[in-house]
Amino acid sequence: MLQIPDDRPSIPADHAVPAYLKDTYNWAYLDPRNTRLLDNEAVVGVILFGNHVRLRNAALAEIKPGQSVLQAAHVYGTYIPEIARRVGPTGSLDSIDIAPIQAALCRRKLWGMKQAHARIADASKPGDGLYDVVSCYFLLHEVPDDMKQAIVTALLERVAPGGRAMFVDYHRPSRLHPLRGFYRKLFEKLEPFALSMWDHEIRDLGADAAAFEWSKQTFFGGVFQKTVARRRVST
Repeated sequence: MLQIPDDRPSIPADHAVPAYLKDTYNWAYLDPRNTRLLDNEAVVGVILFGNHVRLRNAALAEIKPGQSVLQAAHVYGTYIPEIARRVGPTGSLDSIDIAPIQAALCRRKLWGMKQAHARIADASKPGDGLYDVVSCYFLLHEVPDDMKQAIVTALLERVAPGGRAMFVDYHRPSRLHPLRGFYRKLFEKLEPFALSMWDHEIRDLGADAAAFEWSKQTFFGGVFQKTVARRRVST
């Protein structure tokens, strides 16, 4: 008899969904009807102007079989199951999200993958473990600036010696980009915390940034970035 997976991760006793998420993104991440519609590869591709596969593959290239990975929030589409398949049975994937409905969606995607699990947690308080790779995929533009700093600092702390943190997110477009004005209007209307990504380097958000070697690659005329922080190994 087929067993239906328990898709309700346990909720910590002191857990609360933050006000900024309820006030700004209820339609996208907390409304059950919309989450079903948006959690789709085709929709993600449209939102990212056809760059989703390229960005997803660039992120996955940082992950190798057998590694331990912390994923800082649920991601619509197939990105998280792809991580689980990439690390394989000798690796591990620990995926967190602050919203119970998002953690449940993630857990359902990972059903049957024994190397992966999903839990409810704040990315600024992800727990005490150390990981080979920490992945933060299009999360920072959705949180207030103080949370950006708290999340980057907390995620860097979870990187094991020789490991890396990877941030894929928005970036300041080139000055002559034809969609620069469009993105500004879009962010002002739907993504009120995103414009600050144009003014700050991710490396400047982390309290212990000097312990890492940083690199950045941009995509689509500067609209998107992949920033990688590799923790230096002490000698």
